[in-house]
Amino acid sequence: MAQVDILAVFAHPDDLELTVGGTMLRMKSLGYRTGGLDVTRGEMGTRGTVEGRALEADDAAKILRLDVRENLGLADGHVFVDDGSRTAMVRAFRRLKPKIVLTHQLDDPHPDHDHIARIVRESARLSSMRNYDPESGADTIPVPKVAHNIFSRRVNPSFIVDISEFLPDKMAAIRAHRSQFYDPGSTEPETRLTDRRFLDEIENRSRYFGSLIGVEAGEPFYVREVLNVADPIELLSRPMNLYS
Repeated sequence: MAQVDILAVFAHPDDLELTVGGTMLRMKSLGYRTGGLDVTRGEMGTRGTVEGRALEADDAAKILRLDVRENLGLADGHVFVDDGSRTAMVRAFRRLKPKIVLTHQLDDPHPDHDHIARIVRESARLSSMRNYDPESGADTIPVPKVAHNIFSRRVNPSFIVDISEFLPDKMAAIRAHRSQFYDPGSTEPETRLTDRRFLDEIENRSRYFGSLIGVEAGEPFYVREVLNVADPIELLSRPMNLYS
């Protein structure tokens, strides 16, 4: 049974890399078991095929050094907050037993992203309830803590993870999804992601959030719950924004 400490749950096979790839690399470097759960196969995408995108996801997982990468197999473009989706997510949580779940931003303009953020939040709680989906026979787990990556809407971060030393591998993992990004030789339709400037924007985004905490690159997160800090001196004496 593959169990993980931290699980990244995102809609499409390249979303994990675009949003939290650096954080997953950092967690792996600290000795944690890391996992990725792609909720759909990206079959509604303008470019690439389901089979090709699965191979690209495997290549990216190797770069990110993920211990586990799975696909939940929900329908791309048709993900809703319903009991079938919640049950599938609960079963994944109970099997993988994450302590922390990273996922999309709430109220993201992409409906799959927003719905998955809500499914994750509800399923995290339901996974602890022994009378929810008892027929699966899976043991309940403590409620995983959920952190939402900030990507599409302007929200003040609850915290930013320093990914400075992992930025090159993050970008390499993104580029492993070759069908989705700039390729001058491709004959498939163009999208916002295939613009040659898009990956520069992603890298610049990481550098911007890093600048807020005085480091080279960072990934921002928002949590709705109040954080329980054991040592405020250790927390507040870390390097902060150099310009505050």
